[in-house]
Order: sequence, then structure tokens, then C-alpha cells
Amino acid sequence: MSVNLGMGVMLNLLGGNEKTVNCLKASIGKIIKLATLDEANDRLVLEFTDETKLFISDEGQSCCEHRYMTTDDNLVDFAGAVVLNYQIKDAPSIEDEYGDCHDIEWFEVITDKGPFQMVNHNEHNGYYGGFSVCAKN
Repeated sequence: MSVNLGMGVMLNLLGGNEKTVNCLKASIGKIIKLATLDEANDRLVLEFTDETKLFISDEGQSCCEHRYMTTDDNLVDFAGAVVLNYQIKDAPSIEDEYGDCHDIEWFEVITDKGPFQMVNHNEHNGYYGGFSVCAKN
């Protein structure tokens, strides 16, 4: 199955990801005070002991696709952890009997207590694929 990138993903790709890269790099070495999944806004919120915050979300919304974030990890366990790195991992897309797609991408936060994974989901009709993970302060 071929994936058609949605307009939101393409526009974000054209704009580059310098801000996201800089935000992620600046947080490496920081100590997590609290990690939470903000389900109302479908984003990971990292609060650090230096009183700064980092918001990570998929900003690829174009039209009628349904994007959301989940995790199976207990984020409370990562209080006091030092952020070592971040990694994005692709997963296979699932197509249902109606031709609709469910794309998944893992966003992994690597800490000195081990990694935890956030799962970005994108359910669409085949024309709004892709992800655009962004980080903001």
C-alpha cells in the first residue's frame, strides 16, 4: 500500500524542523520532574526540574484524519530520569476492509532509567498519511 502524505505533513516538511531539533537537543541532559500524556491536546508534556517544559505532538493534521497519542508506559516512573536522547520509529500501516488506513509511529524518549514510548496514531482514508512530530517549549 502506498501512503499519500497529507497537506499538513507536507507543509510542515517544507517549513523544516529546525525548531523541533533545537528544542529536543536543548532538553538532553535535563531531569524530568513530570512526564504526562495530555490527552485533551494529544501531546506528551515533559516538565523538567529547571522549571522548563517541552510539548511533543504530531502536527500533521490536514482534514478529516483522526490523530491521537497513546502510551502503555507508566510515565510517573520516569520522574527523576535524565533525558539522554529521542528516537522516532516507523511501524507498518494497517489497512482495514474498507480501505481506510491506521498508521502508527513510535516516539521514544531514552532516559537513564530506560526508554518510554509514545505512540502516534493516524487513522485516515489513504490520502492523509504521514506524521509531523514537533516539539515546542
